[in-house]
Amino acid sequence: MFWKQRIVVKGAGDLASGVAARLWRCGFPVVMTEIARPLTVRRAVSFSDAVYEGETRVEEITARRVDDRAAVPRVLGDHVIPVVVDPGATIVREIEPFGVVDAIMAKTNTGTCMKDAAFVVGLGPGFTAGKDVHSVVETKRGHTLGRVIWKGEAIPNTGIPGEVRGFAAERVIRAPGRGVFKGVRSIGEHVNKGDIVAYAGDVPVLAPISGMLRGLLHDGVFVEKGLKSGDVDPRDDKESCRTISDKALAIAGGVLEAILMFMHREGKEYHLNN
Repeated sequence: MFWKQRIVVKGAGDLASGVAARLWRCGFPVVMTEIARPLTVRRAVSFSDAVYEGETRVEEITARRVDDRAAVPRVLGDHVIPVVVDPGATIVREIEPFGVVDAIMAKTNTGTCMKDAAFVVGLGPGFTAGKDVHSVVETKRGHTLGRVIWKGEAIPNTGIPGEVRGFAAERVIRAPGRGVFKGVRSIGEHVNKGDIVAYAGDVPVLAPISGMLRGLLHDGVFVEKGLKSGDVDPRDDKESCRTISDKALAIAGGVLEAILMFMHREGKEYHLNN
């Protein structure tokens, strides 16, 4: 239905991937951009891993790193999401998409503007609907998660992760030193508090609580002290490590709602006229 309405999703982390998956399932062709060395923690549910592995799969959807931008239409034709290493998202100007979704989650606007496409969405804080994007989707857990904002901003960033079974900041694994990251445990494994899950250079990285290792940086990434390097889920549910999260799906639903509302309000038959 919407096959010609390409949407560029800036970023390919877990929230961006949830958005891409929902749009893809609804018939929108999606192109994703990433940096050369993604710092994604929840790699098992993120298309950013295609940058390292060449190809990756999240649930039933495959993504592939595309080095030759001329190959993007062919990859889309193979029913695969192209992931382009393009920190500045210059591909937006090249393919002139119908929509752009800034899902970098930088908590600030790194250059997205309403002129980028017919419809532009920003995720979370850092964007102002009606000024630099057409709409903003709330990313903070709670009653307003996934809501579409047509005027104004999302709730400011608190810097504190959402609480799960009484744990919030304690769930996050941070590099205790600087150096090349090397994991010694795998995503989906149970770990106990104090277990070594990785090394940052020669410094061991310890599990802060007991539970399921839900996320871990890719091997070979250079980390600075304090960088978020993983996370532990105290619910100990292995399945949740391999499936798109409730938060990502809620945000993705907001993005889809915003896009369809825009198409309806504009009264333009994009799927017929483009």
